[in-house]
Amino acid sequence: MSAKIAIIGRPNVGKSTLFNRLVGKRLALVDDTPGVTRDRRAGDARLGDLRFTILDTAGLEEAAARTLEGRMRAQTEEAIAEADAVLFVVDARAGITPSDTHFANLLRKTDTPVILVANKAEGRAGEPGLYEAFGLGFGDPIALSAEHGEGLADLYDALAPIVEAAGDEGAAPLAEAVTDIAVDVDAEGETPDEAAAGSARKPLRVAVVGRPNAGKSTLINRLLGEERLLTGPEAGITRDSISVDWLWRDKHVKLFDTAGIRRKARVQEKLEKLSVADALRAIKFAEVVVVTLDATMPFEKQDLQIIELVAREGRALVIAVNKWDLIEDRAEAMQTIRDASERYFNQIRGVEIVTLSGLHGRGLDKLFEAAFRAYGVWNRRVSTARLNRWLDGVLVHHPPPAVAGRRVKLRYMTQAKARPPHFIVFCSRPEALPESYTRYLVNGLRETFDMPGTPIRLTYRKGDNPYEAKAKKRKIQ
Repeated sequence: MSAKIAIIGRPNVGKSTLFNRLVGKRLALVDDTPGVTRDRRAGDARLGDLRFTILDTAGLEEAAARTLEGRMRAQTEEAIAEADAVLFVVDARAGITPSDTHFANLLRKTDTPVILVANKAEGRAGEPGLYEAFGLGFGDPIALSAEHGEGLADLYDALAPIVEAAGDEGAAPLAEAVTDIAVDVDAEGETPDEAAAGSARKPLRVAVVGRPNAGKSTLINRLLGEERLLTGPEAGITRDSISVDWLWRDKHVKLFDTAGIRRKARVQEKLEKLSVADALRAIKFAEVVVVTLDATMPFEKQDLQIIELVAREGRALVIAVNKWDLIEDRAEAMQTIRDASERYFNQIRGVEIVTLSGLHGRGLDKLFEAAFRAYGVWNRRVSTARLNRWLDGVLVHHPPPAVAGRRVKLRYMTQAKARPPHFIVFCSRPEALPESYTRYLVNGLRETFDMPGTPIRLTYRKGDNPYEAKAKKRKIQ
């Protein structure tokens, strides 16, 4: 097992900056505003030859248990309980505050080893606070600058015995230790859904996105069976995109909880812009995206824009209609949703819509059955032979329209790649083909080769004319 090290401290002492420094990436949002981090985030840290799991946490604040700050503090306390050691971070430039002293007293009541870190200690401005930190009673503080990478050698010396005691030999985390997906291809060149979706040893990356307060974090907590993510009635609680590993029917899944995405015109604050950008990155690097809708207000304009964004990025898509337990006339509501999907989702026709209740845990298995089916379609390949037999039939029954008295010749078709399916048609005059004919071909591909609900790319290339070079040569002569 990898050692778990939790970073704790009051708000704005540089915990997330230290987290990013140890994982070697800008995973956690960093801003001058206090209280940016709310959920606890795990990352694979590396310090010299040490390998361990680092936990970023919300800033400790004194607050009532039912308030947002109180729930954030509960998340931090859970991180302390599961950690092998705690990095207690104080601000060397601000000195030791009453809050630091209060939380130091709380840490003394736990059995978890504490390593005191005086951050922002670069230069002479941090010296007084560094000396004050001795008074907290946790031994010699480590003078550190997370932003500039100073003092990491001393941090290494403090962490080495703890990591070694946890038996960490530098084993790679799950997402890195597994091998690639093994896929069998049949005689026709078709990729079976079972190979693409069922035999995957690599974790399936699933991003849960949607408008604020659609129930994304509640849904993930219900899947995990614990209060892993911060939830509440307040809109916009989640700020960072938090990833958690999960096992569903012996299949590894990496879930990404994301911040609610509001309309661009309403996003004014810098911090919210960072949160939305983080959510958009999660969509870009996910394999399956679950767009979560509020059943009481489905398919608002922002929902449609998010779905369009996912389709444009070419991700496998499932629509989850959450809070279904609040709907009284479910038959009428379902008919409304189906009508809306047929009207709005031309480019991802056939996308699966799953009704569920994240609060009560209903419909969760159906959601992931749909997610793995969508992943299988997203990975599907069609042999060139089948594609061209289909294209021949299309040209007989519905040839492309003539443009300026000349008919466009479609000569050959092949699939360039999957994830999502991308087809290339070689033709005589690609610029002359109307958009309507492209939609006709895409819909035909979707129906004939059973690819519902996934984005399909179709591009044209002009085939080489073998007589063109000879014609040019004659002109020159």
